[in-house]
Amino acid sequence: MEPKIVSPLPETWLTGPVQNEPAPVEYRGLRWAFIGSQGLRAGWSILLGCFFFFLLQSVIGYIFFRLHLIGKSDSFTATWMFFGESIDFLALLWAVALMALLEGRKLHAYNLAGPKRTLHFLGGSIAGFAALSALVGALAWGGWLHFGPMALSGAAIFKFGAAWGGVFLMVGCFEEGAFRGYLQYTLSRGINFWWALAVISVVCADLVLRTKGNGTWGVYGAALLGLVPCLMLHWKKTEGNSFWQAAWVTSTLFGYIHTSNGGENWIGIFAAALIGFVFCVSIRVTGSAWWAIGCHTAWDWAESYFYGTADSGMVAQGHYLTTSVTGNALWSGGADGPEGSLLVLPVILGLLLLLALYAWKKATAARAQKAALAV
Repeated sequence: MEPKIVSPLPETWLTGPVQNEPAPVEYRGLRWAFIGSQGLRAGWSILLGCFFFFLLQSVIGYIFFRLHLIGKSDSFTATWMFFGESIDFLALLWAVALMALLEGRKLHAYNLAGPKRTLHFLGGSIAGFAALSALVGALAWGGWLHFGPMALSGAAIFKFGAAWGGVFLMVGCFEEGAFRGYLQYTLSRGINFWWALAVISVVCADLVLRTKGNGTWGVYGAALLGLVPCLMLHWKKTEGNSFWQAAWVTSTLFGYIHTSNGGENWIGIFAAALIGFVFCVSIRVTGSAWWAIGCHTAWDWAESYFYGTADSGMVAQGHYLTTSVTGNALWSGGADGPEGSLLVLPVILGLLLLLALYAWKKATAARAQKAALAV
């Protein structure tokens, strides 16, 4: 039975949405190991969901390959990226749909419900474009980035703009649907500090034993950054602390998957984990992942298409503006692009501040409304 989720009260954004939880059901024996008070236990749900995803990813990828929609090319073109990202998105969509069916939930239950979804998506899109523009502007002001002539003109501007818009919408839906949707929701209903620490320890151990370079210190930094706050929440038994334990895990994992990108440095990896946490906060503030989807989509679109900067060492074919970087890679981002610059960190913190201000505004309005009703 799916617990009914009520729109989050602004003043309880830290503890999360108010839920009418069903009465706990105690199971014994083997059934207890698989079934909890909210149905299939979170760990088994994630393992089964991952199994469905990778199976469907292989099947859809094979079909697309046989239809010549994808090939062995790794060029950063809109067409190749669209079909490549479509494989992941469709695999995730069907995997989550299967899990929703097995768990007796609706598809949008995985952090895709909530109020004002369209407005939050548009607001996130504006915030994402503005944040990346602020980062590029700071790099240009500091002399680490220089603009060249426009690479497109006429109808090609709109053609490639729309094409890359479709690509990055697919990227945003897949990555946010996976990390801030299915994983965040599922972990939030069944994780504590010790399980979170165990998962993150395995991730870090894998990097130590298997991966060298590629910004692994960014993952270690994200893991350490969340250690003390999550431990304090656990000790104080804060209501809703499982959400933040899950956010620690999903944000660290988000940085972890970016280590496979050849052009990343440690700053870019740490920034990926940090913005993953900001996207988790947006779920608390807005009630869904749609703000995060919009912000993610617009950030990538502005970075790769509009400004034509490098993204994880790759430059999109068919971008609007042209840029070049000079100076110390610590500030310019080097081959990584703007996300590899130290200046990305205050920009991400700016997004976090924006969400905090929005939460404060909602709380103030709610208190004023409550006071008016009490008169």
